[in-house]
Amino acid sequence: MSGGDVENGHVMRIWVDDDGCPRETLDLLLRAAKRRRIPVVRVANRSIRTYDSDLISAVRVGSDFDAADRYIAAHAAAGDLVITADVPLAAEIVACGAFGLSPRGDEFNPDNAGAKLAMRDLMRELRAAGAVQGGPPSPGPADRRRFADALDRLLTRLTARP
Repeated sequence: MSGGDVENGHVMRIWVDDDGCPRETLDLLLRAAKRRRIPVVRVANRSIRTYDSDLISAVRVGSDFDAADRYIAAHAAAGDLVITADVPLAAEIVACGAFGLSPRGDEFNPDNAGAKLAMRDLMRELRAAGAVQGGPPSPGPADRRRFADALDRLLTRLTARP
């Protein structure tokens, strides 16, 4: 079954939290989605470059805080894949039966979403208390390879599901 096939009335989609997705990661994702014929919906609070492809669409949401996250959470369905660095969004979509992948290649699933959310909250508290400064470094080539490998594994698993 390809990603574009209808199963129980639902076409698997890949949702991209485009406000926080590095360009190189997006390019890798779009190539993989085109190869597998899986529709991609890019969601952002700014203008999004359009592509000459029936598989790629864009949604521009309001500029209020977390508007893209709320849109994705409201529209992603069980079996969809969501690309996001936002841990609360990932935990929310996983609870609804979707799958999550960060631009660094970290998979969000029912077994780890709660722990990742707790770690994110702890790091936020430590930063607020001054015990930890800054966040992770910008993604580099190793992160892109990790994302590409994780994306391939996840799409293979998701498109092979009965």
